Amino acid sequence: MTEPSVYLDSLPEAAVALLRAVYAALDVPLPDTTDYDERAYATLLQRRSGHARIILDGVLHDGHMVGYAAEMLREWTAEQPLTYTPWTADGGAS
Repeated sequence: MTEPSVYLDSLPEAAVALLRAVYAALDVPLPDTTDYDERAYATLLQRRSGHARIILDGVLHDGHMVGYAAEMLREWTAEQPLTYTPWTADGGAS
């Protein structure tokens, strides 16, 4: 069975906001190669992905409002900024 084509611009605004919030939460740059940077990266990614799972669980299983869920995830993400040196494409830290 073929699924109908669905594009981002055809989704409700709240659904798009949630997709963007999940993307922003998980879009963390790779760390530099120091132990501190690698640990900080792993911790940040673990926390942000955990929050994304909590938000998605609430929407998918508990009937939470999608727009509010997106707003909460954006707030939680903002409370967890990068604290490490990101890796750069030129082969070293930025």
